[in-house]
Amino acid sequence: MPHRDIIVIGGGPAGAATAIRAARHGINVSVFEKGSHGRDKVCGDGLTPRAVGALQELDIDLGEAHRIQGLRMVAGKQVRELDWPETSRFPSYGAVWPRRQLDTALMDAASQAGAETMYSTEVLPAMDDEGRCVGVDTPNGRWTADLVVLAAGAQGKAARVLGALRDPNEPYGLAIRTYAETPRHSDAHIEACLTLRDENNVAVPGYGWLFPAGDGTVNIGCGALSTMKGFKSLNLNTLCDSYREQMRESWDLGPYLERPRAWRLPMSAQKRHGSGWVAIGDAAGLVNPMNGEGIDYGLETGMLIADLFHSDPGTATEKYDQQVGERFDGFLRTGRRFSFLIGHQAILRSGLRLAVGTETIAQITLQVMGNLVDSDTPGVAGRVMSIADKLLAIADPVLRRTRAAA
Repeated sequence: MPHRDIIVIGGGPAGAATAIRAARHGINVSVFEKGSHGRDKVCGDGLTPRAVGALQELDIDLGEAHRIQGLRMVAGKQVRELDWPETSRFPSYGAVWPRRQLDTALMDAASQAGAETMYSTEVLPAMDDEGRCVGVDTPNGRWTADLVVLAAGAQGKAARVLGALRDPNEPYGLAIRTYAETPRHSDAHIEACLTLRDENNVAVPGYGWLFPAGDGTVNIGCGALSTMKGFKSLNLNTLCDSYREQMRESWDLGPYLERPRAWRLPMSAQKRHGSGWVAIGDAAGLVNPMNGEGIDYGLETGMLIADLFHSDPGTATEKYDQQVGERFDGFLRTGRRFSFLIGHQAILRSGLRLAVGTETIAQITLQVMGNLVDSDTPGVAGRVMSIADKLLAIADPVLRRTRAAA
């Protein structure tokens, strides 16, 4: 049986980041991607300043990406346009880079670093009799590894093998996107409408977006949280059509360039590590419930597990879970609790307007939407999120008990 130090399941940003970092450490690493080289991945294509910072750490050339200066937030008739803030941790700009190009650049970088990259090959974790992950089962037999990294995105068959499915008691999201031509394709700001309504005029906890790609097109889409009333019957295609019609004139939108496609946004995981394996990025439920973004967390956790394995393979999985928890768990827990709060229509209808109502609150919203908040965030935003976590912890049981039927 072929043996590797690390085997990565999934060739998206998280898996590729693991492979790049591991290969540069001299670790023998292989990546299995079920899609073909250059495959597309349905996504909003937006890169936060945090994601740009992680790509810079990986020495990825962003020359083909469209640079984004900030965020335009729309809530009803209120519009507030803000630039990404200057921080000591992240650059002051984001980007829009279609996933077909981003993922290809990352996997090519992994190959150039010395990682073995295999396409059009779906694999599953291989377990021994004691419940340890010992490698992967491929169509051509078993490959063994000291560590298996699950980076396959929204939890599916591989996650079921490892017991790493999402927590059914926690919220998740659904999103849909397509592309349209627009003369505003080179706008310096991405746009988010925080006050979406479905065909029954029910407020939707989520947002609609327009992400200019700089190539003549804009990525247009909508996302919604499972905490809303009527979520299971929500028609995403109708929601996207309605949002497009709402924005058609102001963006001079052309017809859809491809059929809108939807995807699931995991926001929790029952487990993110075990004997012989870890889950990273979306596979670990590391998606911000307040914006649906997770590319940056995928890149960061991919680099983290490679660094920890390089330092000490024997303690890497436990240290990974501890450090991920310290860095992200508090903020993401607050986001999940917030999603139950805005699942209540009375709160949602007025609450999101407050998010852009004043400059101070809008700046905090900007940092949240840019994934610039975590356990290490200094200043007002960090303090506000810490206070919000404590207050929402008190309200959480009531919010869950009184949530509307999905």
